[in-house]
Amino acid sequence: MATPQTLFKDVSAGRFKPAYYFFGAEDYRVAEAEKFVARRFLPDMQRVANYRKIDARKAKAPDLVAELSNLPMLGEKQVFVILNFQSYRPNQVQQILRLLDPPDPNRIVIFTSPSSKIPKKTSAFYKAVSKCAEPVQFDRLKFEAAAAQISMALKKEEIEITPEALKLFTELIDGNKGALDREVAKLIDYRQSGETVEVNDIRQVVAGHEVFGIFELADLVVAGKTRRVLQMTRTLLAEGTSAVTLVTLLQQHFTSVYLVKNGKRPLGNRSFLTYKFQQQAQKYESDRLEEIIIEIAAADARLRHQELKQETVLEMLALSLAGENR
Repeated sequence: MATPQTLFKDVSAGRFKPAYYFFGAEDYRVAEAEKFVARRFLPDMQRVANYRKIDARKAKAPDLVAELSNLPMLGEKQVFVILNFQSYRPNQVQQILRLLDPPDPNRIVIFTSPSSKIPKKTSAFYKAVSKCAEPVQFDRLKFEAAAAQISMALKKEEIEITPEALKLFTELIDGNKGALDREVAKLIDYRQSGETVEVNDIRQVVAGHEVFGIFELADLVVAGKTRRVLQMTRTLLAEGTSAVTLVTLLQQHFTSVYLVKNGKRPLGNRSFLTYKFQQQAQKYESDRLEEIIIEIAAADARLRHQELKQETVLEMLALSLAGENR
């Protein structure tokens, strides 16, 4: 199995496999790799007509077989991307894979599976595909790799970033390459050449920073500091955070506490905070966390149906959650 780094080096050097199988936890990286291979393999004039994407959930297997059976015209190249390849039945997978033998030097076929359908490497499907196509697994970026990419992208624009800001930014990204590219672009628009990105800039610009604000609020709830919980709730409302957003984030937070307590990953981009969720989880039994999640859902319903003033609903919830831990 090749790594994304090996794929990049080989393709950059003009070394192509007749078929690839792209899969893993990072759908964005898979999509970018598809485009990278196509750009390198296809001449500009052929890219529009000869770069085909076919979704196995919509295309019948016989139609795909017919499509792949048509060899490119003399001198032309083709790239086929078969999305959701795992959707076909085993006999259909085998029938399609047989079309790759003998390999055609003028054609590349890229099979993919989404992050929700990562196959086990012991499965019959994976073994069959990996015999005919080079498998490449695209996982979320490691902390060091993500930090290096952030620094490099900013440095190209002659923008520096403090170590503290870089650490916070990298934690918020949590290995998501798509989010990294998007949020770096926002920082580049926010700061000019010759300036330095600091922690406060990350707080202002980077999506996901609300996770930290809610964590601070939840810390106060867990510590039973009722007065400070009320103060922070009022401050967040005054700063423009909607009550519905606050309740939603609290719901996600305590759901993550519950998941971590029961040996599972927290929600969303919160994996880097697992150790803090574990600390908070020690304060509660699983049954109580389930009750808290239900209690927050009830507050959310009251907000959406406007039964009471938003401030009143939040204060009642804050007093209930923090009061028991005093």
